[in-house]
Amino acid sequence: MLFGVFVANETIAVFTKNRSNPAYDAARLGAERTAARNGARVVHYVPRKPDDIAEQIALVGQAIAARPDAVVFVPVHLTALDASVRELNAAGIPAVNYLNRLAHGRFVSYVGSDDYRLARDIAAYLFRHMGGKGDVLLMEGVPGAVTSRERVRGFLDAIKEWPGMRIVATRTGQFLEDAGREAMKAVLAEGIHFDGVLSANDAMSLGALSALEAAGVRVPVIGVNALPDAIESVKTGRLLATVDFDALKIACVATEAALRHLRGQRVPAEIILPVQVVDRANYQSWDRPLEERECPRWEGVTGRR
Repeated sequence: MLFGVFVANETIAVFTKNRSNPAYDAARLGAERTAARNGARVVHYVPRKPDDIAEQIALVGQAIAARPDAVVFVPVHLTALDASVRELNAAGIPAVNYLNRLAHGRFVSYVGSDDYRLARDIAAYLFRHMGGKGDVLLMEGVPGAVTSRERVRGFLDAIKEWPGMRIVATRTGQFLEDAGREAMKAVLAEGIHFDGVLSANDAMSLGALSALEAAGVRVPVIGVNALPDAIESVKTGRLLATVDFDALKIACVATEAALRHLRGQRVPAEIILPVQVVDRANYQSWDRPLEERECPRWEGVTGRR
């Protein structure tokens, strides 16, 4: 619940990168749920071509022309949207940056999780499972995406602490299940030996798993996002573990931050949601459809009412 002066019918422009990655379905759902609960409405701006820079630049222009009350924004690229953010700032439209942190531009708040830390945590989990010895394949996401860069940096720093572990190859899965499947098929065709898979998100992990299973190869695979399909795979033992980087929760909080700002309430400049490794010992809390998952309480993630 929001406190203070209630001004209904605000319009929040919510940007996501694509309609292919289930994490962004979750983000859109979280934004819609929070807006509806607080008497506001959401308009979605999504590139038809996944993660297309030119299309997102055009969508920012469309949003500015439509004059929403606020914007909740995740960029498709680390730096390519800087000029678009400057245009948002010049138009006087308050913006909340979420999921992927931008280095430039003025924002009411940044809402996300620590991609670097979660990558180190899930990598260490995999390495412990492998007994601290073996070769791993690293699957990264979209080149230029902050999320992929930070997770890969976490993976690479984690492996420095395990002298018996080695990364034998790195492939790009574009954060998408189909691309992850094709990348894994190519690796198997090349005959590269590996004993485990570090993957920067659940969608790629599930695609990689389907290729491995089709080839009769069984190695431990980890993911990131704790999406329902990944939780089901953890539960059945297909996926070793994932991490609760929950785009639904992050979008809930980002949308609430935008609304609180519009209603004259103080909003922290940064809100970092905690993450947790999810495996067969603790998956029960995440074993539910996105529609049944709850938005976090504002005071629970910010420490203020």
